[in-house]
Amino acid sequence: MKTEVSTAANFVTRLLRGTRLLSEEQLQQFRFSLEESLGDHYQHHWFPNAPCRGSGYRCIRINHKMDPIIGRAASTIGLTKERLFSLLPSELTMWVDPFEVSYRIGEDGSICVLYESTPQSDTNPTSVDSCKDELRIGQPSPSKSFGMMTCSS
Repeated sequence: MKTEVSTAANFVTRLLRGTRLLSEEQLQQFRFSLEESLGDHYQHHWFPNAPCRGSGYRCIRINHKMDPIIGRAASTIGLTKERLFSLLPSELTMWVDPFEVSYRIGEDGSICVLYESTPQSDTNPTSVDSCKDELRIGQPSPSKSFGMMTCSS
């Protein structure tokens, strides 16, 4: 869980860094606070043997309403939710699941993977599809083109 949570916190921090309006010290404090909050929030909702279980609970969402976990982390560096709205995309969904962290900017945006790994155990020979694969099945291609940031680790 540590790698997935760190990946998610680093991604949101990179979005804020791109605005060039926050100091490196503020960004590091925000990242630390967000990592800690996400780890606490996911502690009893992390199921490596069933990665899709709890995915909705672990979803980070900005959609005309600031995700409360991001909002709390921002408050540790003195950012109000209103200011945070002006710095982050107005539509952002991020899924933090065992073995995968992915995001989508905009309702019609493509789902992009930030981090992906395979389970260590070979006890389950069938391949485990990611939760986002379930979303993609039967979905038409997005009608709009969005610029996406892709990251790999």
